Amino acid sequence: MRIQTGIEGFDELMQGGLLSERVYLVSGPPGSGKTTFGVQFLAHGAALGDVGLYVTLLESPQNIIDDMSNYSMNVIPLIKMRKLLFADLGPRMEYGYMDEFNGSELSHYQVSRTSLESEAPSPAMVFKEVAAYVAEYDVKRLVLDSVSAIRFTTKDISLQEKEMTRFIRNLKKLGCTTILIGELTDPTAYSTEQFAAHGVIFMHNFLYDKNMTRAIQIIKMRGTKHDCNMRTVQFTDRGLKIEGYLE
Repeated sequence: MRIQTGIEGFDELMQGGLLSERVYLVSGPPGSGKTTFGVQFLAHGAALGDVGLYVTLLESPQNIIDDMSNYSMNVIPLIKMRKLLFADLGPRMEYGYMDEFNGSELSHYQVSRTSLESEAPSPAMVFKEVAAYVAEYDVKRLVLDSVSAIRFTTKDISLQEKEMTRFIRNLKKLGCTTILIGELTDPTAYSTEQFAAHGVIFMHNFLYDKNMTRAIQIIKMRGTKHDCNMRTVQFTDRGLKIEGYLE
């Protein structure tokens, strides 16, 4: 079964969409379109009836919602219909954040909890919370932003790799089509999550011929033919749009 992302020009690069109930990594530098990719993927599914959950470990849900509301994705209506959910699993916010957030017009529609820890959450804690949301709301599409914000319980690199592999293997059992957002800036700097994920999509943002250029590239995609070439990306009123080869 193929899962359409709703990103114009992207699904055609891999025979019609993502394979369902798998885990994919979308990584890249700041400003490359990772958050837009994730929300666009969820909003498209929500419009088709699939409940989508955006789990943030860094940015506040309200900021993401405000930013994404500038697109014609119907983010606010989908939130009110409880087809698009946001969960905050990051460190507890200070300076009156919760008071401000609870007073917002969206507070009755959003799913939001904050970690009781003062530091970044561990993989085990994140999985436990995510699994609870998936079961309670019958989530079909999941975005986790970002794996870089997860705190490991050990400083041993080899044990960290095992911990991340275990985390991703457990995500695969949830029955969701999952997108992990990563902060890698070099597609050749391979990480544990790149090896463990079913697919790796890299978002580029770089200076090319005196112009800042955004592009997308499928580095890896198990179980399907896919285009590995770099394609240009444009931000439109409806979100990301994938265009032709980078020349």
